[in-house]
Amino acid sequence: MTKDLEKMSREELESLKKDIDKALASLEIRRRSEARAAAEKAARDHGFSLEEVLKGEKKGSKSPPKYRNPDDPRKTWTGRGRQPAWIKDALASGKSLEDFLI
Repeated sequence: MTKDLEKMSREELESLKKDIDKALASLEIRRRSEARAAAEKAARDHGFSLEEVLKGEKKGSKSPPKYRNPDDPRKTWTGRGRQPAWIKDALASGKSLEDFLI
């Protein structure tokens, strides 16, 4: 799929950018899943579950994220503590927390 970017309108370019951001987020999720599967296999090969291996290294338990920024999937929030700026901005613009649930 090749497109002549110079001939595209701003709306088409913005749409393409949004599609690319979603594809990159999806790729990161797939790669993380593949890495986890490889880590689980390595732990099994040594006679442990991944949870057993990780449990021995955790100092405290951290809550898993409940909310993800759709514009930057690397930014997450557990729903505890101070709200990050991206959540505050979204709520001020009329969005709800449910829009960001993982």
